[in-house]
Amino acid sequence: MKTLHGERSLSLDGSEGAEEMASGSRATVPEDSVRTVSPGQRDEKAVSALTGDSVEAGTLKSAASAVRWVVASPRPVKRKAVREAAQRRLQLLPGSQAEGRGPEPEEEEEEPLLSVPEEDDEKAQPLPPVCVSPMRGMWREEKVALYCDEVLQGCKAEDADDAMCRYLSEKLKLKGKWLGVWKTNPELFFVKYEEASISFVGILVEVTCKLRQSSSSCFKVTVSVAEPFSSNIANIPRDLVDEILEELEHSVPLLEVYPVEGQDSDSHDIALALEVVRFFYDFLWRDWDDEESCENYTALIEERINLWCDIQDGTIPGPIAQRFKKTLEKYKNKRIELIEYQSNIKEDPSAAEAVECWKKYYEIVMLCGLLKMWEDLRLRVHGPFFPRILRRRKGKRDFGKTITHIVAKVMTTDMVKDLSSDTLLQQHDDLDLALDSCYSGDTVVIFPGEYQAVNLALLTDDIVIKGIGKREEIMITSEPSYDSFVVSKADNVKLMHLSLIQQGTVDGIVVVESGHMTLENCVLKCEGTGVCVLTGAALTITDCEITGAQGAGVELYPGSIAILERNEIHHCNNLRTTDSSKSTLGGVNMKVLPAPKLKMTNNHIYNNNGYGVSILQPTEQFFIVAEEALSKGTASGDKKDDNMLSKVMQNLNLEMSNNKIEANLKGAIRIVTS
Repeated sequence: MKTLHGERSLSLDGSEGAEEMASGSRATVPEDSVRTVSPGQRDEKAVSALTGDSVEAGTLKSAASAVRWVVASPRPVKRKAVREAAQRRLQLLPGSQAEGRGPEPEEEEEEPLLSVPEEDDEKAQPLPPVCVSPMRGMWREEKVALYCDEVLQGCKAEDADDAMCRYLSEKLKLKGKWLGVWKTNPELFFVKYEEASISFVGILVEVTCKLRQSSSSCFKVTVSVAEPFSSNIANIPRDLVDEILEELEHSVPLLEVYPVEGQDSDSHDIALALEVVRFFYDFLWRDWDDEESCENYTALIEERINLWCDIQDGTIPGPIAQRFKKTLEKYKNKRIELIEYQSNIKEDPSAAEAVECWKKYYEIVMLCGLLKMWEDLRLRVHGPFFPRILRRRKGKRDFGKTITHIVAKVMTTDMVKDLSSDTLLQQHDDLDLALDSCYSGDTVVIFPGEYQAVNLALLTDDIVIKGIGKREEIMITSEPSYDSFVVSKADNVKLMHLSLIQQGTVDGIVVVESGHMTLENCVLKCEGTGVCVLTGAALTITDCEITGAQGAGVELYPGSIAILERNEIHHCNNLRTTDSSKSTLGGVNMKVLPAPKLKMTNNHIYNNNGYGVSILQPTEQFFIVAEEALSKGTASGDKKDDNMLSKVMQNLNLEMSNNKIEANLKGAIRIVTS
């Protein structure tokens, strides 16, 4: 079996962290891990140092960090007096915070707690603000130049560690001592604590950088508690902090330390260098990089930077980006699980242990393959990267008849009076059961009510699903625990007179994977992406309302076909991103390689945050006529030469007539080159 190595780490004092991780060191105190920027890797509540949207979670604010009191049990330390004093402080809250709390956690009998704190206990001061990462304001090209030209300088994957070490070492030479906030896993200090109240422990420290010659690629620094004693936890005992630092020999992972504001420019340069290294190992580095041959490693890094920027600026819609983030986080967690499992095998593995190792290993390999698909632009431009539906088509019933499925709590004669006498009926009180019973040619009739159906994400047979009554009264909501809501690969499926309400799913509200889908007189209230028509698929939307999408209301992938007639598309592009101003998505977005076909008639597209219609070209050379149109247009893209725009539309197989496109934030139509 292929052996998986421990997580990457950096050290200035020659520590043996990397070797300890490979041999199974504890995971609760990841002092040997480059992922120490998020010390609780196995706990999603741990602090992350990723730049961009995760930074805004509160770890790198420009104001002083809030200080709070917590209830916790300190980790056992050598000196009993320190332990007992820590227990007294950490089990009591000030009166104002104690009001309204539930019962305190039960304490162990062998170590009773005192009822009052000592009067001379020192309260920690609030932490000062840390330097805000300048990377957040960098453009895509600036990030590429920083990593590919300045840091990596064309090196191979196996030399990336050394390149990062050289870069960081040079920056650390600028200043021997500086103040920083040490952010680490609460498990380093506490055995029992309220996870919701402590996401990390922060201590103001003075950092001393002492570079030492070492073959190790681990960076650690010497720290001491700075004055005044400051923390994000008001009642953390100073003695406990001192004791923990003594156990660590005052040596902590460098990437857990964040320089504070108010120092000189050298300190800000160090803060940028640390953020550069954190971002590299958090998002750009993959554990398989130095195990596979790559002719141009910096080109691969550029692709990953482009992927990250596409997520940040909304080119990849937010909900779909969540799938990538979930996959990346799952990959890292599974890798840690395997490392820990291997380290706990004391002797030669048993047959059961060997099988379990193989299972974990192959799960990692599968996740690795998915991540590689995301990173390949040729695959990524074609949208979501693996089929959502693995169910086979049933086809028609053996006896050739079709059935009308009535979905209602109780079926009455009035419900079926308009049906012919030879109609075969089947009544269900559950929409999922009705869909599961369908064969090609069947019809599902839904009466007013609220429904959920995971089988809407598994439409493979040619059926009609229609509501009876007002469309607002037939409400179908998504199941939040699933990625997808409505997904079809049927040759011809039709949804009529329904309200689709997306809740929690990360995929498009409707995804046409293949075949043809018709949406008629439906309301689509999106929470994630809008309607997605993938390569080779076709969609007809008539008399529908689409609103609330985080990305475009209708997303057309290369080679797809869509007909839009008499629809309202509004209030889309509600992207949850740090820089939504860069996004051009709005009512309808087309990706052209090859060009999709779109016919739009009598639609009203309004009040979207991007453009009414945006056309995304993956390369500047794709349409020469489009380049000419762009060069003759204004900077905002709102006014273009009508003749040139019509030529572009003809080349794109785009027919538009009698559409009302108004009040969109960035304008009506825009051709965008990426």
